[in-house]
Amino acid sequence: MILAIDQGTTGTTCLVFDSEGELCGRAYREFTQHFPHPGWVEHDAAEIWTVTQAVAGEALDDAGCGPGMLQAVGITNQRETVCVWDPSTGEPLHRALVWQDRRTAARCDELRVQGHESMVRTRTGLVLDPYFSGTKIEWLLQNVDGLAQRAAEGRAVFGTIDSWLTFKLTGEHVTDQSNASRTLLYDIAEGVWDDGLCAMFGVPQRSLPQVRPSIGEFGVTRADALHGHTVPVAGIAGDQQAALYGQACLDPGQGKNTYGTGSFVLLNSGAAPPLAPPGLLTTVAWGIGQRTVYALEAAIFVTGAAVQWLRDGLGIIEQASDTEALAGSLDGNDGVYLVPALTGLGSPHWDPYARGMIIGLTRGSTRAHLARATLEAIAYQTVDAVRAMEAASGTPLRELKADGGATANAWLMQFQADVLGVPVVVPEVRETTALGAASLAGVGAGVFSQDQVVRNWRERSRYEPRMGDDERAGLLAQWRRAVARSRGWAHG
Repeated sequence: MILAIDQGTTGTTCLVFDSEGELCGRAYREFTQHFPHPGWVEHDAAEIWTVTQAVAGEALDDAGCGPGMLQAVGITNQRETVCVWDPSTGEPLHRALVWQDRRTAARCDELRVQGHESMVRTRTGLVLDPYFSGTKIEWLLQNVDGLAQRAAEGRAVFGTIDSWLTFKLTGEHVTDQSNASRTLLYDIAEGVWDDGLCAMFGVPQRSLPQVRPSIGEFGVTRADALHGHTVPVAGIAGDQQAALYGQACLDPGQGKNTYGTGSFVLLNSGAAPPLAPPGLLTTVAWGIGQRTVYALEAAIFVTGAAVQWLRDGLGIIEQASDTEALAGSLDGNDGVYLVPALTGLGSPHWDPYARGMIIGLTRGSTRAHLARATLEAIAYQTVDAVRAMEAASGTPLRELKADGGATANAWLMQFQADVLGVPVVVPEVRETTALGAASLAGVGAGVFSQDQVVRNWRERSRYEPRMGDDERAGLLAQWRRAVARSRGWAHG
């Protein structure tokens, strides 16, 4: 059996798979979200570890997986989120700064004005945006008393969530190539922490984890950290790269969209880093041995998080699944649009100053309209991302492989197919991110081959488009009008 730890933005899921990709056990638990100021988002790294350790135990128990039965652990994680801790005690030195956090937007503007974006884009494949880790680390170094000196002396270390969990499991300070490629500090072509970028952000390289291929051994778990199991952590990848692997998109030209807290469209680009046009990113998909695979990515910041906001922020639904019936209770959207720019806009806009907006409300608008507008916004944002990717690749999308929690919403999947104009295909295992982590670890531990990864992928359902061209064009035109009005709002 293989344990997959899927550490997400709002909770941790642990799944146990066998070598055929069959799900044997599972567990899930949410953890606390902290919002100390508008646009700031933080997590308690200690709580994440406590929750992850507990959920792993519950999943192993659910699978009936006792000591000696587990063969490997795979980790996949919310990307770009930065943890800082004391390597001698393993205690966090500040709350983790989450990928959604926008506190460094002004710093990114400053670096852009100074002319650094071209260099950053060439070396990292990314853009200067507070989404990524580099300016978060810089902020911590400048704002946490004594941290800069501690980091320089080796008494404080940084890492993304995968690095934090691996440290707690094994004592090793390591990360994989896919997560390193999201930091603004890693040269994706050379495969090293970049001296110039680290200097620009003031980050001592000794405080950063060792970068290893995504498939292979990262360390062996301590028995007291993993409920008596002493096994290799044999695969690590950021959540979107893991989902690409779990969707068996192992050849250039294959791609997927994951619907989670945000949504992310990735296209396997092969052995050479593609030159991404404005609005898209180049990223490392995974590394195996001496070979690196790259991907083209469109990143949408808020999709499932908008549904969570309806539940927790507005209290108009009790659970996410309520939105399906509410949306389906209406014959149309009656002109109501929601732009979920709650933490700015990602691909293809990259506007950290955009803010959320609801427009088109009338006296007859109800919570059903808000639920429908939220689901529609998830689909519209995916259309915008896919169109940008089609323009970059010159190849029209033939079908969209979809995964993530929102694929359980049949109304959303049908609407997605309708506004995209191509079939949407959902796999047998919806938690493809966790399946990808297990697959990476399975290959890394020699449990099975990459051919087995392809064989383990199975289709569950397919949604064919039913909407006419005129209706589709009209809905998308109104959506883009709404997006235009949300742009730059936080600039005043």
